[in-house]
Amino acid sequence: MPLINLPNFASDLLDEFSVRGTDRVDTPIIQPAEPFLDMAGEDLRRRIFMTESETGASLCLRPEFTIPVCLRHIETATGTPKRYSYLGEIFRQRREGGHEFYQAGIEDLGDGNTANADARAISDAIGILDRVVPGKPFSVTLGDQAVFEAVVQALGLPSGWQKRLIHAFGNMMQLETLLAHLASPQPVTGLDAHVLDFLSRGDEQGLVRHIDATMHATGYSTNASRSPQEIARRLREKLVLSETRLDDAAFRVLEEFLSLSVPLSDASAALAGFADAAGLKLGRALESFDARVAALAYAGVDASKIDYRAAFGRPLDYYTGLVFEVTVEGSSAVLAGGGRFDRLMTLLGAKNHIPAVGFALWLDRIETARAA
Repeated sequence: MPLINLPNFASDLLDEFSVRGTDRVDTPIIQPAEPFLDMAGEDLRRRIFMTESETGASLCLRPEFTIPVCLRHIETATGTPKRYSYLGEIFRQRREGGHEFYQAGIEDLGDGNTANADARAISDAIGILDRVVPGKPFSVTLGDQAVFEAVVQALGLPSGWQKRLIHAFGNMMQLETLLAHLASPQPVTGLDAHVLDFLSRGDEQGLVRHIDATMHATGYSTNASRSPQEIARRLREKLVLSETRLDDAAFRVLEEFLSLSVPLSDASAALAGFADAAGLKLGRALESFDARVAALAYAGVDASKIDYRAAFGRPLDYYTGLVFEVTVEGSSAVLAGGGRFDRLMTLLGAKNHIPAVGFALWLDRIETARAA
């Protein structure tokens, strides 16, 4: 792909990708929309440019590279481990204005040593930025969704509430709203009196028959995407969630966890102390966290210069563990960001589990930082 209309440091990026043993890959600008709508998250869904094929299939302009690179890997049945790099246009509405810009990055697929792969992703992002934005001090922020999931699970909340909280990870406003609902449950409103009666008596079969009869009477059943059984299950779950209350002690535990913010060099001790004080067993999640910190040290990355924030996440639903961002000190503009997405490959159709981690570089922001 010729470097037309690209920043003048694009060739440096390609050199850095080559040195790191990646295979350059390009993907079509027009993509099937479903994977992005299902897996990328609400933040990205709001900013996608949609279109249709001649047959009416939902398509979109490529809004990011991770999903297309993973789909290509699956379609070509390429073995792992495999490292891909990319550089090209993406199309999405941006809060700061504009809708078409260049993105580059690396996707690291299939490395079973997740600690080393995570450390490599962070080290590569910092190393590449050191070359293309020379002489600038960087600020690195790191979070870990797997640790948050372990805390939520250890508190013993119903699975529906666990899913809601995990889905909101990284969005502090949404998390605070959910925690407020947990602290002061609100009764379910707007349900038919017959439905409430069936739910209160635990008569699931009666509820299914009632929903089925109502669907037939209204003509809804011919176009329904959900069965009466599925609707009944969701109504029951909604009632259970509305009646769940997080006791004061558990509420304080979650608040304390989300307030943790320390240098990464101190994070392992801080998390271990938190778990002990709260009486939570977070063993596997903390072991993985500690292994990543050790791998970063082995890679020569100074953990004392990385900020660990327990509440930090990124606005993409497919992340499962590590998440990180890199900015120039004193600036909020994210130059590089990424994380681990171990479930994405299977969700996209891979027959076997493929661990994955990667990061993206925002070329327009990098160009602004270079000119500052």
